[in-house]
Amino acid sequence: MTERQKSSRAGWLPKWLAPRGLSRTRIGVVSDSASCLPQELRALPDFIQVPIPIIVDNHVHGEDLQALLLGLAMGKAVKTSRPAPGEFERAYRQLLDAGCESIISIHMSGALSGTVDAARLAARSFDAPITVIDSNTVCLPQGFAVADVLQARSAGAPLQMLEQIARTATANTVYFAVPSLEQLRRGGRISALSSVLGSLLNVKPILGISDGAIIALEKPRSFARATARLVSLALHDAREATGQVRLGVMHFGAEELAVEIATELAPFSSGPVVVESLPAVLAAHTGMGVIGVCAAPLNPQPASFLDTEKHQ
Repeated sequence: MTERQKSSRAGWLPKWLAPRGLSRTRIGVVSDSASCLPQELRALPDFIQVPIPIIVDNHVHGEDLQALLLGLAMGKAVKTSRPAPGEFERAYRQLLDAGCESIISIHMSGALSGTVDAARLAARSFDAPITVIDSNTVCLPQGFAVADVLQARSAGAPLQMLEQIARTATANTVYFAVPSLEQLRRGGRISALSSVLGSLLNVKPILGISDGAIIALEKPRSFARATARLVSLALHDAREATGQVRLGVMHFGAEELAVEIATELAPFSSGPVVVESLPAVLAAHTGMGVIGVCAAPLNPQPASFLDTEKHQ
């Protein structure tokens, strides 16, 4: 981990979510490995990240990054599968048995994975209040919302406020470019025609998330142009947002380029630009060399709520 990556951790959390006391009730938080959370957040109490398994050549490997790298290098079939509902049942039971009175479960877009459906099925097995939320996005946009929920919980926010914060993930934007569309095609995330055109014409599309699904936004003719355009899109969103914005950069096997982009974005971010490597579940679909950017506007409403609660 580079010094820049270490310093970027502060960029995960808005200043208005500084801890202000213990929660009045214990609320468990659950997410999935598509949220791109750093280890520091995954280790927080009363939080469980359910892994989304990868499948290499019909063998399930969990979140084994080495198995993914080997599979990609050897050209093997690499896919992902939603977690079984039983995985969520175990997570919910663990939190409830530990003393949590309610649970909020925040997951990657249902248009990209059946993960949120598995969570909903599991939640029906319990009488305790378990709120399952489809973030309608993935990766850092999802991760920023989960991080905010975790910090707001520490500040004493009730379940209803945590649900509101979790739903702000839909306001976060994400754009990414990959050197090759082949891995996305193999995973069924784009059509075979789009992959062929991209290869023949050397098109390196800018992809984004709309209504929870992957869409093609633009078609630069080189990867260098695509990465430059990523910066422009992130800066546009930062300028258009009302108030402060956190910016982030994602990559898989392209750390040097990711850090360069983060440096360029730094003057426009409310804190250090977050730089994260994609988890195995996402890298399985993008392949090596992917670069992405994320813009996450800060919502001032939870801050005023916490200020009100503080003075009651």
